[in-house]
Amino acid sequence: MSRAHLKIGLLVPQEGPCGIWAPSCEASAVLAIAELNHHGGVLGRDLDLIVANAGATDASAREAAAALATMSDVDVVVAMVTSSARTLVAAELKKRRVPFVYTPQFEGGVLDPDVMTVGETADDLLKPGLSWLATEKQASRFFLIGNDYVWPLQSMGRAKRIIRDIGGAVVGNAVVPFGVEDHEALLRRISDARPHVIVSWLLGNEAVVFNRAFAESGLSSRILRFSTAIDETILYAIGESCTANLYVASGYFSCLRSHNNSAFLERYHDLFGETPPPMNAFGESLYEGVHCVAGLVEAAESLQPIDLRRKVGRAAQQRTARGFKGGIVAGATHPIHLAVADGHDFRVIASR
Repeated sequence: MSRAHLKIGLLVPQEGPCGIWAPSCEASAVLAIAELNHHGGVLGRDLDLIVANAGATDASAREAAAALATMSDVDVVVAMVTSSARTLVAAELKKRRVPFVYTPQFEGGVLDPDVMTVGETADDLLKPGLSWLATEKQASRFFLIGNDYVWPLQSMGRAKRIIRDIGGAVVGNAVVPFGVEDHEALLRRISDARPHVIVSWLLGNEAVVFNRAFAESGLSSRILRFSTAIDETILYAIGESCTANLYVASGYFSCLRSHNNSAFLERYHDLFGETPPPMNAFGESLYEGVHCVAGLVEAAESLQPIDLRRKVGRAAQQRTARGFKGGIVAGATHPIHLAVADGHDFRVIASR
């Protein structure tokens, strides 16, 4: 920690299915850096943000991580990349002893011990959402769909166990390659299976294409949709005419009514004006990830990965936008909210 400034590397995809989230992710991290520097930085040092494009593939994410660690010489990397890219990024940063904070929701399970996480697991998000649908909507027949990589595939496995435990049945399952534009055959399968709920893990723009087709087919009037990865940005892209009967579980919605969120959104608009990128859970995760880094470094008085890991769940964190009061702990779990799409916005209907 000999340099006057601490360099935080921000690794987010600016293209591909996840590219739709890049503007809000970058804006959220910029806000966190501005707040920290306004309050004296970290251990008396200002922070610099170095933004890198993770690209559209796992390989491009690994290359970008290597460039951050070598050419940009960052002290810590905060990333919002796919679960499959996470493994490669973690290995690249571990070789160079650069701490790695991973911010989005993920499938859960055992991760590389050098990866410090901020986001919720599939179990965190699925249990309250599926239980609510079973109780409040009498849903018992579920059809699962997702893209072909680790997050959807492992999340489907967890969903099947939860659905079994609540007395439901999985009546169909579909793994969708990236880049599919024509969902006619899949929609016929769904209609024939007669599910009460579609549970989906389609990534970014993949969710936009499918949900438009689903609504245009007429199925949305009789089949509910449930996801843990549709946020405000995806909702806007789907279009308000295609969001009927769409439910989402998340740790954050921009419509949350809380002191934390109101203050966060006020600062966000003060910095970026009246029409910034729409705030969402993926963007907020980067905001929280940067503040998590600051809390860990302050507590550990170190930038060594092993020292930071020891402080996860124990170090104080200065800020969050989440909808709860009380002390904030770096790397802690938080309440889950269930919301229903209301045109091009969300309305929170339950919190657990």
